[in-house]
Amino acid sequence: MASTDPTMPCPEPTDSELLTAPKNKTTKRIFIAATRMNDGKTTTSLALFAALRSFTPKVGFIKPVGQRFVEVEGHQIDEDSVLLDKIFDVKVPIKAMSPIAIHGTFTRDFLDDPCKNHAAVVDKMCRAFDRAAFEKEYIIIEGTGHAGVGSVFNLSNADVAKRLQAKVIIVARGGIGRPIDEIALNKALFAQAGVEVIGAIINKVHPDKLEMIEKYSQIALERMGIPLLGCIPVEKKLTVPKLNQVVEEVNGRWLNGREHGASERVDRVFIGAMAAKGLVDLLERGSLIITPGDREDILLGAIAAEGIAGEKVVSGIILTRNVLPHPKLMEMIAKTSIPVIICRDDSYAVASKINQMTVKTQPSDSDKIPIIKNLITENIDLDVIRNAFQVKNSIAENI
Repeated sequence: MASTDPTMPCPEPTDSELLTAPKNKTTKRIFIAATRMNDGKTTTSLALFAALRSFTPKVGFIKPVGQRFVEVEGHQIDEDSVLLDKIFDVKVPIKAMSPIAIHGTFTRDFLDDPCKNHAAVVDKMCRAFDRAAFEKEYIIIEGTGHAGVGSVFNLSNADVAKRLQAKVIIVARGGIGRPIDEIALNKALFAQAGVEVIGAIINKVHPDKLEMIEKYSQIALERMGIPLLGCIPVEKKLTVPKLNQVVEEVNGRWLNGREHGASERVDRVFIGAMAAKGLVDLLERGSLIITPGDREDILLGAIAAEGIAGEKVVSGIILTRNVLPHPKLMEMIAKTSIPVIICRDDSYAVASKINQMTVKTQPSDSDKIPIIKNLITENIDLDVIRNAFQVKNSIAENI
């Protein structure tokens, strides 16, 4: 029986208490891990899913442990599972693609009775995996952070990969020294769990350093016994936010143009610290103006520029310090399609927040999906991934 004292280690389970494992033994499992947050796990998962679908329609997806979730059909579902399902229509129940949501009290609830709760969580994960992998040739398993994330509740990425009998691809951010060091640390933890790392991807590499980083990363990884699957260059179009993402980041409030402005792309940001004429001369589609609401000259200039062009010349205007323009000017703005937002921060604080944003792909970002897919197919050696499973199958057939 499991101990009820959370400070005591769990006893070895009896035969009848052995933790469950997936019943599926045939689907090829690819676990996408990363060395840290925002290294590109989700982008890699999306791209690899699309690439594998060019070989076979039988591709599944699961994110066993999720930390950022939304409510779907009464269930807490990781937002990455929602994203992939909306883009690719996986035709698997969404709760099977996101079985475990780490809510605010999950860790404390788990530690109150770790032995009992671990068995329940693992069983839930394995049953969801069997459903998500049903009749699939490949399944992408997206991890949560580096190999050790989740250790506090005995379900680290290494533990999950082992439990689901998956092979791992590690994604690291562009560079040579730090990424290779971090890959080495992650490989050690996966190796300790008996999990095979079949390759590494160096992501978000500056284009003019791509050849150099690829050369030396390959040398370093070969010494560790890890194939370099490829280096992916930074793609600016994937880092360009939509205006609704900017509004959320700066905690803004819509004043005008929300219906059509939310999906506008923000390619460049101008702070209204110059003369209105100089600023207006620089405006073009994709521009975001950040200015206090009392800079009426800038606002009038933007309105006039749109009227002259007969189309949008800015993606939006953010009014800072909660300063509203004169009511007559607000009436003029309301007659335009210019998206206008107001927030309480000053102009430079707003610009800093936008500059530091981590832009996540959204289900509505249909224009990004071909770019993401091409980044994998043009820069990653997919044959290495496929061969990692074919070798195993050939060996099994000869036994």
